[in-house]
Amino acid sequence: MIARVPWGLLVFVAALFVPAVGSRYHTFVAGDVVIWALFATSLNLLVGYTGLVSFGHAAYFGVGAYATGILMKKLGAPFLLAWPAAGALAGACALVFGFFCVRLTRIYFAMLTLAFAQIVWAICFKWNEVTGGEQGMPEIPYPDFGWVERWGARVPLLGGWRTSEYYYFVTLVLVAASLFALHRIVGSPFGRILTSIRENAERAEFIGVNVRRYELAAFVLAGAFAGLAGGLFGIFNRGVFPDFAYWTKSSEVLIMTLLGGMGSFYGPSIGALVLILLNQQIVSYTEYWPLVLGTVLVVLLFGFPGGIAGAVGALAGRLFRRLRSA
Repeated sequence: MIARVPWGLLVFVAALFVPAVGSRYHTFVAGDVVIWALFATSLNLLVGYTGLVSFGHAAYFGVGAYATGILMKKLGAPFLLAWPAAGALAGACALVFGFFCVRLTRIYFAMLTLAFAQIVWAICFKWNEVTGGEQGMPEIPYPDFGWVERWGARVPLLGGWRTSEYYYFVTLVLVAASLFALHRIVGSPFGRILTSIRENAERAEFIGVNVRRYELAAFVLAGAFAGLAGGLFGIFNRGVFPDFAYWTKSSEVLIMTLLGGMGSFYGPSIGALVLILLNQQIVSYTEYWPLVLGTVLVVLLFGFPGGIAGAVGALAGRLFRRLRSA
């Protein structure tokens, strides 16, 4: 019964009202959560559905961010061209890197993804003429919302917002569309084959599945959606910097996926929400936030092996069974 509730649609509608009922700070945090939810869900396509643990997923996030920043700031390209290009370029990089990575398994696969991610980070850090080097690329412009502001005087609820709030709405719609596409992918026959590879790659190969080809396809799709998330984040952050592709970003998004629940489609989004809110609250109370945050994460991961989404699902199942028996 709980599975029939359109949770995604309800969350989307609730998120639309954040700028109206909350402050600029709440809008900023909501935008941050939305983008990281897409980033974490893209990783879940690898970790949760295909069984491939990547330590270098931030590489495609950084590639997408730099692609959007360079196209919009240096070349003056419109957002409608720069944002899809971010996903395309990140997917192309994932295709090249994945060609080598899927030939290895387990820890060797994970370490090779990390190695390629460090190469991307080094290029971003050293290529001063294109990426800005260590200083990055600050002041990435917002998309042009002039036409929205002109129509806002005629259409109720469309006008009177700040540029950052217009961008929040655009981000929300684009992330919702991307998550919908990912949901269709994991629910398709392609997604079921990925799950069978995760459960038993040898058996899948025995029945005729080209395991490497499907793993490579999942790798490219995950990289492309991570690039789309990076393209949105570069503008949201008002700058693109080398640490977007650093290994710490990969660890953050991996923690979100584990915390929310691998294999659950909405789990990474829940993990992104919880981790960002925990970070915001702990930082405001103590300077030792890494220690406190690490302790909280250890307790949550040991207490809920299936992640928060799995724990909520199990609790809801128990409540419905008790109500039905009563």
